[in-house]
Amino acid sequence: MKINIRKLAVAGMMTALGVVLSTFYIPVGVSKCFPIQHLLNVLAGIFLGPWYALGFSFCTALIRNLMGTGSLLAFPGSMVGAFCCGMLYQHVKKVPVAVAGEVVGTGIIGGMLCYPVARFLMGNAEAALFTYVMPFFISTLGGSALAAILLAALYQSKAVGVLRGILE
Repeated sequence: MKINIRKLAVAGMMTALGVVLSTFYIPVGVSKCFPIQHLLNVLAGIFLGPWYALGFSFCTALIRNLMGTGSLLAFPGSMVGAFCCGMLYQHVKKVPVAVAGEVVGTGIIGGMLCYPVARFLMGNAEAALFTYVMPFFISTLGGSALAAILLAALYQSKAVGVLRGILE
């Protein structure tokens, strides 16, 4: 994979935004829901591609965990959603499909991948396979809806072309 310095810089700035804005969360059930993280996942998947989106979401989760503002559940949840969003957009080139990739990737697949993390790494013996699906699904719906609204405005104002030109 050829490294694009501009995409790397944007991924770094998105990581900083994700960490700083992680103070805004909504408690849903047993998890903390970060709609800004899902908004950034969609933007990263669409503008940076799947691998940069995956790296950005990993770095954000790592820094949040090191600072004590996140949990280990952020790794499977956010990383899978960002990667799915980027892969779907790369192949289909449709924003609604990419947004759906974030919702399914984080809400369903990431939620189910949290089971082994909660059970074996966090010692939560009560965790079941679908324990985190509903809270993650609710969280990602909010953030993904915000991303869809922002992207609609960017497409309407023709700013998407400018952003793509900068990142290519």
